[in-house]
Amino acid sequence: MAKDAALEQYLTEAASWDADRAAQAQRSARIAWSVAAGAGTCATLTALAIAILMPLKRVDPFVIRVDETSGVVDVVPVFEGGVDLPQAVTRYFLDHYVTVCERFNLATAESDYEECGAFHTAQRNQVWYQQWNRANPESPLNRYRDGTVLQAQVQSISFFTRGNGVADLAQVRYVKRRRNPSGAEVERSQWIATVQYAYAKPSSDARTRRWNPLAFKIIDFRPEPELAPRQEPGASVVRREMQAP
Repeated sequence: MAKDAALEQYLTEAASWDADRAAQAQRSARIAWSVAAGAGTCATLTALAIAILMPLKRVDPFVIRVDETSGVVDVVPVFEGGVDLPQAVTRYFLDHYVTVCERFNLATAESDYEECGAFHTAQRNQVWYQQWNRANPESPLNRYRDGTVLQAQVQSISFFTRGNGVADLAQVRYVKRRRNPSGAEVERSQWIATVQYAYAKPSSDARTRRWNPLAFKIIDFRPEPELAPRQEPGASVVRREMQAP
C-alpha cells in the first residue's frame, strides 16, 4: 500500500516539533541549573563575607557616671575578665597607694607613713620626709593634730602609653573627705593625680616586702584639685588641702 505523501510530511513535521520541544526543555533545565548554581555561589560568598566582616563590627556598651555633688563626669571602666594580670596588679597597687597615702588619721599616721615609704623611690621618699617633717608647718602632723581625719576614695584609674611605647603613666581620680574630731564631714573635694610608676627588684627587708612584695614603685605623684572643695552648711571656713608635688 503506497504511503500518503501528505501524511508522511505531517508525521515528519510532528516528530521535528516534538524533538524541538524536548531540546527546548533540556535547554531550559540547563539554564535553570546554571542560575541556581550561580545563586548558590553568590549566597555562599555573601555568607563568607559576612563571617569575615563580623569581627570588625561590634557594639561596645559603656556607662557614664556623673557625681551628684560635683558634676564631674567619667566613664566607668568595664571589666571583661580578660585583662592582663600586670595591669590588674598595677590597678590594685595604685588604688591601695592613693587610699593609704592620701588619708590621715593620727592613730595610724606612723604606720601609714612607713607603708607609703615602702612604695617610694629614694627621691620620692625625700619629698615624703620633707612633707611629714614636724619642722614643716604644713606637715599633716601639725595641721591635723586636733584629731581631724582625712579619707580618700578612688573613683577611677586610667592608664596611658607614651609615644615611645612605654606604659608607665596613670591618672587616678579620687574623692578626699575631711572630717572634724567629732566625725562630721566638713569638706569634700575631687582630686586627680598623675602618677609615674615602675616595678623594681623586691626589697631584701622583710617589713618592706610585707607591704610591697612586688616592688611597685611610685616615681612621681602629682595630685591636683579637680574642683573647689565643697564645705558642708554651717561648717567653719577651712583651708584647701594642697598636696606637695
